[in-house]
Amino acid sequence: MKKLITIIILLAVVGSAGGWYYMRKNTKDPEVRTAQVSRGDVVKVVQATGTLEAVTTVQVGTQVGGTIQNLYADFNDFVKKGQVIARLDPTIMDTQIEQQKANVTRSQADLERLKVTLTDAQQKLERAKALSDKNLLPRTDLETAQVNVESTKAQIKSSEAALVQAQSQLSTAEVNRAHTVIEAPIDGIVIQRAVELGQTVNAGMNAPLLFIIAADLTKMQVNANIDEADVGSMRTGQNVTFRVDAFPTDTFTGSVQQVRLQPTTVQNVVTYQTVIAVPNQQLKLKPGMTANVQIEISRRSNVLRMPVAATRFRPTAETFAALKQEPPPDFGRGGPGGRRNAGGTGGGQGFPGGGQRSGQAAGAAPTTGGAPAAAVTGSQGSRPTQQATVSPQGQQPAGQGQGQDRRPRQGNGSQAEAQGGGDRMAACGLATSAGGRMGCVR
Repeated sequence: MKKLITIIILLAVVGSAGGWYYMRKNTKDPEVRTAQVSRGDVVKVVQATGTLEAVTTVQVGTQVGGTIQNLYADFNDFVKKGQVIARLDPTIMDTQIEQQKANVTRSQADLERLKVTLTDAQQKLERAKALSDKNLLPRTDLETAQVNVESTKAQIKSSEAALVQAQSQLSTAEVNRAHTVIEAPIDGIVIQRAVELGQTVNAGMNAPLLFIIAADLTKMQVNANIDEADVGSMRTGQNVTFRVDAFPTDTFTGSVQQVRLQPTTVQNVVTYQTVIAVPNQQLKLKPGMTANVQIEISRRSNVLRMPVAATRFRPTAETFAALKQEPPPDFGRGGPGGRRNAGGTGGGQGFPGGGQRSGQAAGAAPTTGGAPAAAVTGSQGSRPTQQATVSPQGQQPAGQGQGQDRRPRQGNGSQAEAQGGGDRMAACGLATSAGGRMGCVR
C-alpha cells in the first residue's frame, strides 16, 4: 500500500514538472512592434453608397398605338435632335384621315346648300312684302316667309360649326399620323430600347416606353443616401472621392451639388439624397454603377499622425519587461497600468484619471480592422518621440481590471482618414511618463 502511494506521488511530481517545463518552453515573450510618427494631412470624411446616373435622361414614348414598322436606333447609338429613330405602321391613321376628309367635304356641301336655301328664302320674303304692301297677300304668308329666312340662317350657323368640327377632327387625324414617326427629342445616346421590330404598342391609357436617351454621359451625377446623423455636415461644393467595382484601382472625384430635403425611411433608418456632380470625360463611368463615396467634411494639414490604436494601448508588466523599462511606482494600484478606481471615473489601465476615458485622443482617427494598437512613449510635456511602440496584434493585454469600457467605438459613417500615408493616423500623439498625465501634443 505504501509503495502504491509512493508511486502515485512520484508520478504526480513528474507530471507537474513536465507540465511546468512544457508551459515554460511554449511561453513566448510579448512581441513589440513599432510605428513611425509622421506629419501630414488628416481628413474627416462621410462614407456612403450611391448610384451613378446621367444628368439628363429622357424617356421616349408614343402618343398613338400601332405596330413597330421600322427601328432606326439601337443600344449605345448616338442620335441627334429630330432624327427619326422609329416608325409605326400608319395604315389605320391614313384610313382615319380619309374619313375625316370626307366628313369635311360633306359639311362644306351642306353649308353651300343652306346658303342657296337662304337666298331663295330672302327672295320669297321680298315678294311677300311687296304683295303685302298692296294688300294682295295675307299677313300669315308674310310671317311664314320671315320665319323661313331666320330658320335658314340658324341652319347655316349650325352647318358652319359642323364644318369646323370636321376640320378639327381631320387635323387630329393628321397629327396622329405624324406621331407614327418617332423622333429623338434631344442629342444624346440611347441607353435603353424597350421594343422590338413588329411589336404592337397600345397608347390607350398611357404612353408606352420605346427608348431612353441620356443627354451627355461626359457629365454624370451620383445619387447618394446620407444618414440623418451626417446630413448636418453636408454643404454644397464639398469635395468627393469615390470608387466603382469596375475600376477598383481608379479614384474618381466630384463635388456636392445638392442635398435634397425629402427624407427616405427604410426600416426606421432616415436618409437624405445627396446629388454629387461627376465629370466623365473618359466615359469610364456607366449609368447604374454603384459608387462607394467619401465626402470630405474637414481637413487639417501638417499635423502629427500616428496609428489611432496607440491611443488605446494599455501596457502590462510583460510589456515593460519586453521594453526593458521599469514600471511606474503606482503601477497596479489604480495608476498607470493599474485597475480603474472604484468610483469608475479614473482613466483606466495604462493612463491616470482625469474624468476622461483612457485610450482616446482628440482628433484621433479610427484604424482599419486588424491594425495594431500603439502607444507613444516620451517625457511629460515634451513632443512625442519619433517612434511608437505597439502591442501584439492590436489587442488589449489580458488580465485588465474590471470596469473598463470594452464596447467597440463606431461612428455614424464619419471617420478621419490620413492622406499621404499607408496607415490611417491620429491628429495628435500621447506623451506619458512615470506617473504623468495623458496629454495631446499638436
